[in-house]
Amino acid sequence: MTLPILYHCPDARSLRCLWAVEEAGIDVDLKLLKFPPRAFEPDYRAVNPLMTIPGWVENGRLMTESAAICERIAERTPLEVRRGEGDYWDYRNWLHRSDATLTFPLAIMLRYTRVEPEERRLAQAVEDYKAFFGGRAKSIEAALADGREWLVAGRFTIADIAIGYAAFLATTLGADDSLGEATKAWLDRCMAREGFRRARARQKAAA
Repeated sequence: MTLPILYHCPDARSLRCLWAVEEAGIDVDLKLLKFPPRAFEPDYRAVNPLMTIPGWVENGRLMTESAAICERIAERTPLEVRRGEGDYWDYRNWLHRSDATLTFPLAIMLRYTRVEPEERRLAQAVEDYKAFFGGRAKSIEAALADGREWLVAGRFTIADIAIGYAAFLATTLGADDSLGEATKAWLDRCMAREGFRRARARQKAAA
């Protein structure tokens, strides 16, 4: 049986997918790329013309969106919230919010602190988008304010992975102060999971 292939850059958005793989207990052929691939991995264009990561190739089909790939990985596992469950639409909303609302401003911060050459870095953009993220991160704090352990369905799901990655990325960009106390405690629970620890160890081992 041919394993799915996951194209991944350490601690980039594709970490969601590797984390989900480890939580689901499935295996992949992990291909580690330098970040950003458009600058350092010209051969990757033949796999993914967008030159973005993640890239997930399974049975000849390419998937490029991390939340969608997590849905594929979670299918028929407890990581998935199914249509018959009361939190189904909240779950789906979190998956979309993970990128469109939360990771987007962090990607701008990442670009103008690490990716662009020194002369093109924009401190004002970093500050503006940090504030943008902080306002939207309040939605995580509000969801956890009632003392719940995980975001939906009374259990750990890929909603926690998708949103957890955004919160983790914020901490790597010095935006920890944008996260509320309940959010920080929840992120600690996420990062303490064996699946998260294995994913980060695996990306280091593959380097």
